[in-house]
Amino acid sequence: MSGMRPGIIILREGTDTSQGKPQLISNINACQAVADVVKTTLGPRGMDKLIFDGRKVTISNDGATIMRLLDIAHPAAKTLVDISMSQDAEIGDGTTSVVLLAGSMLKAVKPFVEEGVHPQIIIRNVRAAAKLAVQKVRELSVPYDIHTKEGYEMLIKCASTSLNSKLISGHQDLFSPMIVEAVKSLADADALDDIKSLVAIKKIPGGDVRSSFLVRGVAFKKTFSYAGFEQMTKKFENPKILLLNVELELKAEKENAEVRIEDPAEYQSIVDAEWQVIYDKLDACVKCGANIVLSKLPIGDLATQYFADRGLFCAGRVDDADLKRVSKATGGTIQTTTNGLYDGILGTCGRFEERQVGDERFNVFEDCPQSLTCTMVLRGGSEQFIAESERSVHDALMVVKRCLKSKAVVAGGGAVEMEVSKYLREHALTIEGKGQLIISAVAKSLEVVPQQLCDNAGFDATDILSALRRKHSQDSDGKWYGVDIEEGSICDTFETGVWEPSDNKCNSIAAASEAACVILSIDETVVNPRSQDPGATGAAGSASMLQQQKPLSNMMGNAMDAVNAQKGGSRSGNLGNGVSYLKGRGGG
Repeated sequence: MSGMRPGIIILREGTDTSQGKPQLISNINACQAVADVVKTTLGPRGMDKLIFDGRKVTISNDGATIMRLLDIAHPAAKTLVDISMSQDAEIGDGTTSVVLLAGSMLKAVKPFVEEGVHPQIIIRNVRAAAKLAVQKVRELSVPYDIHTKEGYEMLIKCASTSLNSKLISGHQDLFSPMIVEAVKSLADADALDDIKSLVAIKKIPGGDVRSSFLVRGVAFKKTFSYAGFEQMTKKFENPKILLLNVELELKAEKENAEVRIEDPAEYQSIVDAEWQVIYDKLDACVKCGANIVLSKLPIGDLATQYFADRGLFCAGRVDDADLKRVSKATGGTIQTTTNGLYDGILGTCGRFEERQVGDERFNVFEDCPQSLTCTMVLRGGSEQFIAESERSVHDALMVVKRCLKSKAVVAGGGAVEMEVSKYLREHALTIEGKGQLIISAVAKSLEVVPQQLCDNAGFDATDILSALRRKHSQDSDGKWYGVDIEEGSICDTFETGVWEPSDNKCNSIAAASEAACVILSIDETVVNPRSQDPGATGAAGSASMLQQQKPLSNMMGNAMDAVNAQKGGSRSGNLGNGVSYLKGRGGG
């Protein structure tokens, strides 16, 4: 008895811990369940998801949007959300592919975990396979000169490939040139990194999607206006533009202000002084030679009428991002005072007009001296359609930006994945030990992209994958062969113009392998109860009840059910061990 050690409690009561092989397999199952949710959205024939969060309905097939809106409760599965977000921020496209690849890699190495191979051996070989795959993609990539006509066509095809899987895929001929033109104007000015702030996307419900247009300059919705606005001049050629962060409004006296006077005439002098302050500001704006006055703060009815009488145009409460965009495009400087205004701080543009677009009126600045900014005005029948169009255009903008930076492309349609898979298989034969099997498994996991493209299009994936393997292994010219979505067979996707920036594929493979390695490196999961939460003991109680009903091998499942119980009841499902935790908001 003297050799027995007493039980030591380190963690607070209600804490649930899971260790060893069962919880690692549970984490892999959870990640596979997340990948299964988004896999049907991949490719030109991918389906959309409708997500209702209690307030707003979102219809999308964009992987990053879906992952962000899903309320994923499983702590390990949230890693896939992170890689999807990083892919969206870094590349803009390929957010579904990266989740699918990570889930497929984990599925491929799961048998090794079950057979007792040490996770560190698996991680080492997965990293080695990913490094070889990225190197192979860089070797396969085709460089091009963006300043030639062929380079321009390359950008158009990359934008079209990105739009292929989107809701507006039928209107590539309209959107692709618009997107390329917007991004090329930034590339010429070496301002690609500011693409999100310099290229604005405005949404106007109503009308046909083909009524969408590109403004080579700045356009923003008419702001709140006062009496006298309709008397203003709404069209100027080569105007001078004054940008302010000043309130041009007569301020009312504060309720708690106290002014002591001995003569009623003195009160009049106070009122006159207040009016004089606003008139001095307005006179300064007119005297500096401006034709258009824009302010981030309100421009009141007095100022509106004053400017209208003198043939000026004004707009107050202009959005901060729009005002900065006007400043960049016109060369004007935003002023915080009306004192000392001079000609050098004024901006200019070739043409300004207030234009009717659908039910809205837009202030449009065109032919700006700095060709830095562009505004895309999107039209469509419903709010959800326009929102999805905006996400599609954003993805295509980021893809073209990445093309201009990497200046190299690879073929899409699963071609590059099949070629890299063949290369890894051949490399695996040159090494000995367990690594050979693990690298072969990673090679097979890359085939998930062409396989899912076939499944989503309703084709027989087995036949097409067999044809692709044969073509890539036997024919010297077969490296660019991928899935032909139109005919249900295989084709040279480089010839058919399905192109993607090489950085897209490199980042997808690297991020997916890193996520897989993070999941495999977890050897213990600890779920702490919420501190000072009256429901914490109830959660612990429900966890103990669940333990009586379920086998001990499902310890991770109990931990997750306990977490869900805190949030209003556990979820049920037949997704496998510990994988009933993907909780969509508003799903019922």
